[in-house]
Amino acid sequence: MKVERFEDLEIWQDSRELCQLIYKITSVKPFCDDYKFRDQIRAAGGSIMDNIAEGFGRGGNREFVNFLSIAKGSNDEVRSQSYRALDFHYITTEVLAELLERTDKISRKISNFIGYLNSTTFKGYKFKN
Repeated sequence: MKVERFEDLEIWQDSRELCQLIYKITSVKPFCDDYKFRDQIRAAGGSIMDNIAEGFGRGGNREFVNFLSIAKGSNDEVRSQSYRALDFHYITTEVLAELLERTDKISRKISNFIGYLNSTTFKGYKFKN
């Protein structure tokens, strides 16, 4: 499949689904009442998909890899915050397991994509003649 828009990227689609899950989880008491933590995990979740989109839009592999690295860091932030949410009794162990599974999957896909971009001779659309 040819990727023409960031919406075509599976890692962006997976990140969007994670972001939706985070919003759902954080909309329920007692999580929704912890405004700072709720907003922090929501922002980290949104940062994953947004950095993938922004990196794609830059048109060059080097910049894209940089933004993918930022997205991967935000993904790990969500993963860490998921443990904190469990410790604060905001989520169940089942919800934690789902969050960990999703963040692990996204992390592996981002790493694989970074590896691909670093190994390809194609350097991005902004460098086409």
